[in-house]
Amino acid sequence: MTAPRTFNRFLNLLPFAAVALGAMLFLYDPHALQVLRNSVFDQFQRWHPREYREVPVTILDIDDESLARLGQWPWPRTRVAEMVDRLHEAGAASVGMDIVFAEPDRTSPKAMMALWKLPEETRARLGALPDHDEAMAKSLQEGRVVVGFALDRTGKATAKPATPFRIVTAGEPAERHLNGFTGAVTSLPAFEKAASGNGFLTFVPDDDGVVRRVPLVARLGEAIVPSLVSESLRVAQGVPNYIVRTGSSGEGVEEIRIGEFTVPTTAKGEMWVHYTKPVPGRFLPAWKVLAGEVPAGRLDGHIVLVGTSAQGLMDLRSSPMGGIMAGVEAHAQGLEQILAKTWLERPAWTYAIEPLLIVIGGIALALVALKTSALVAAGATLAILAAVAAGAWYAFTAQGLLLDPLTPSLVLVAAFILGSVVNHLNTEREGRWVRDAFSRYVSPNRVDYLVSHPDNLELGGKRQECSFIFTDLAGFTGLMEAMDPGAAVSLLNDYLDRMIEIAFRNGGTLDRIVGDAVAIMFSAPVEQPDHRARAMHTALEMHAFATRYVADLAARGIQFGHTRIGIHSGEVIVGNFGGSNMFDYRALGDPVNTAARLESVNKHLGTLVCVSEETLSGCADVVARPVGRLVLKGKSQALKVFEPIVPPEGRAAQRDIAYEEAYALLETGDSRALAAFEALRVARPDDPLVNLHLGRLNAGDAGDRIVLAEK
Repeated sequence: MTAPRTFNRFLNLLPFAAVALGAMLFLYDPHALQVLRNSVFDQFQRWHPREYREVPVTILDIDDESLARLGQWPWPRTRVAEMVDRLHEAGAASVGMDIVFAEPDRTSPKAMMALWKLPEETRARLGALPDHDEAMAKSLQEGRVVVGFALDRTGKATAKPATPFRIVTAGEPAERHLNGFTGAVTSLPAFEKAASGNGFLTFVPDDDGVVRRVPLVARLGEAIVPSLVSESLRVAQGVPNYIVRTGSSGEGVEEIRIGEFTVPTTAKGEMWVHYTKPVPGRFLPAWKVLAGEVPAGRLDGHIVLVGTSAQGLMDLRSSPMGGIMAGVEAHAQGLEQILAKTWLERPAWTYAIEPLLIVIGGIALALVALKTSALVAAGATLAILAAVAAGAWYAFTAQGLLLDPLTPSLVLVAAFILGSVVNHLNTEREGRWVRDAFSRYVSPNRVDYLVSHPDNLELGGKRQECSFIFTDLAGFTGLMEAMDPGAAVSLLNDYLDRMIEIAFRNGGTLDRIVGDAVAIMFSAPVEQPDHRARAMHTALEMHAFATRYVADLAARGIQFGHTRIGIHSGEVIVGNFGGSNMFDYRALGDPVNTAARLESVNKHLGTLVCVSEETLSGCADVVARPVGRLVLKGKSQALKVFEPIVPPEGRAAQRDIAYEEAYALLETGDSRALAAFEALRVARPDDPLVNLHLGRLNAGDAGDRIVLAEK
């Protein structure tokens, strides 16, 4: 039989739509995607940090120990001047101040004169002392020093920094591509005039606060200004110019030339910093310079950056390496890379390669996922993802290139998942058609099992513990005689449909239908550890339905028989039995016959539901009362049987304490059992089990062992 194949074009286009959306997201580059990509780049750095090479770059660190030895910050400018002088004497090629000296020294003699009330003679003596700022300006003028300024986007600070440099642009104008600022907080004009260079100290960290790039130039208003890194390098070489080269197609800045060094940059004029692990030798405590404890030649030809790692001075930044670093260290590591000519780049061509990979790889994986098995598609996806990851890692470690493996991988995974889901839906639709058709002849869970285990369609069986329900409809033959056969069959079909529906809903397998009788088994073909509880609750649900069904028909003037139910559990042989041309799936064994006998025994006991102790042992939440130890016809061993207590709808079942007490006397052969059951008979004359045991006691039968002569 050929299943109808309705090809859903919309579903099949979903994986390709995901590829198109992924390419659009890459071009739009939302914030969340940037964060994820930067996290990958950070992880690359942690796994493969830059190997530290000794280059002439040193951080003069105003650290906590220097503050403890020399006093809190800010230090008098005379001390800073002394420090600068000593650096020049030690042979520093340039000194970059990662500090903005924006205000006059409050410890200068003139500043003290304005604060203190002093005699005129003392004021005259103080006025004759050298001004601290003038002393520092003199030191700056005699050396090769770069002072700093802070850029501002608020527009509140409008001072324009001095420009002892010249910017030359090669290519299209670079200003519109650079990080833009509207104002600056500058060092004192005297310091700017005396210094050899003037560079901004401001970083442009990512939104997570991590400093991944160091800017070499930025835009202040309409002018291009260099950073502390750029100016320190320029002054050290004694060159006047910068050459900012831009791309010819509007890609922004490509590289910046500073003397003999040409630095590849981002479009915004930044350089990616490839960080090393912490290197103590990079730092030189400020107190050692002032104490004259710097070894000879230690700073000869070095670019010295003066900054602070002191916790209290708050110049600390987040590093891609996962820790906190002094802000001046980012400047220093950038300079180290320039001097060593080791670059970390994300060139403009990567923005063409990556979307191309997204489109080609995504379409290929979508086709594979739609046309092949999930295992083949998963293998292809894993292979491509591994290739993408390995390529990005190789580019980083061997070439110093930052290629994004994350965005393509996300799109490829999305294409694989959607393609596989659509493929599965198509396959499932075909399989569902087969199952729906087959399930009209065979139990649905048996169909599902055969679909999942087609190799199970062979003769043979296995031992398995199962539970069984047998039902029978009392008086159906009389019903057929009393009404139109067509109407009777319609009522029966409706009844059977609902009974089987209950069984299927609880995971039961239809063993067979014989006229108005139904046989259900649990824990086959799929094992169900809770098969006893499933069978018990299914039987109670069937009993509740059958009771309502009889009442509903009675209200319409139609007499319909009550349903008798038997439940038992035990080990059977389950499998396919028959011949090579035709076979049947069923269970064989004594527990099957016993369950059928328990259904039949209801008519002798006057009950509607009988369950064996073997089944009831797995139903802790079911309340039942003992019927007796029944010896079924053809059996020699007694089977302890119970009747479940079915409470009125909406109420919980309660133990029948009075009956249990009377039964306990019966069970032990106590002579008081007769009086106990006679008292129960008065209270409940229609109770079938009370009448059963009272009749037996009156007939001289003692104990709870009941031998049945009929099936």
